[in-house]
Amino acid sequence: MYQEERLLSIMDFLKENNRISVDQICLLFDVSRDTARRDLVRLEEEKAIVRTRGGAILPSVHDEVKNYSKRLQIVSEEKKKIGKMAASLIYPNDKVILDASTTVQACAEQIENIDCTIITNSINQAEVLSSKPQVNIQLLGGTLQKEHRFLYGSSVVEKLSEYHVDKVFIGVAGISENGFTIVHEEDGVVKRKMIQQAKQVIVLADNTKLGITDFFRFADLQDIDLLITDKTPAKKFRELLSKNKVELLTADLEEGDD
Repeated sequence: MYQEERLLSIMDFLKENNRISVDQICLLFDVSRDTARRDLVRLEEEKAIVRTRGGAILPSVHDEVKNYSKRLQIVSEEKKKIGKMAASLIYPNDKVILDASTTVQACAEQIENIDCTIITNSINQAEVLSSKPQVNIQLLGGTLQKEHRFLYGSSVVEKLSEYHVDKVFIGVAGISENGFTIVHEEDGVVKRKMIQQAKQVIVLADNTKLGITDFFRFADLQDIDLLITDKTPAKKFRELLSKNKVELLTADLEEGDD
């Protein structure tokens, strides 16, 4: 087998198993340890792998975080279903905090025109809600994150400390045994304070966020009361939620895999 063919086969193995050892390369391709090491050096030079002691792993891949406007263009049917279910939990006279995520905006768009108070750090949520005459809107003032359209900073956190609300609706980049995570630390700091000010903490996340750990952890699993998602998660994830006393609502009737 030529080296080029072998390198492709090594990459196929890595995509299946996430890691490979020098000994495995020798066994799989009937080559010497020196040849196996040369293959790994070549793949490392091409930035296809990360070499480890005795082998290699695939490099971490991070999805590009699109700006808010682009994310809005691809708001999925799943997010709309989650938003509809979340909006149904907001009642007359409720005091509610909405964060600045696109999934939470799907909730804002479907809130009924009722007498309630919405506090938010999102200029998009405020604009959406401005079309509902009976909804009272409190827009938190601070530094504007232009790309992702949320307000943050010490003034936002300080103002939040003055409010005590019935519910907060939070979007996330990832949910796992490591807790609830987000891409931007400044966003996470605001979310953390929002959680502290609410009687009931509700997280909205489509199924692609489950089992994911992103950059900044802003809450532990036990800090959350309710997770709304679009499909019933796998048994292992449901057990993780149950262990941490997180209730689960699904916006779809499909059963999860056991």
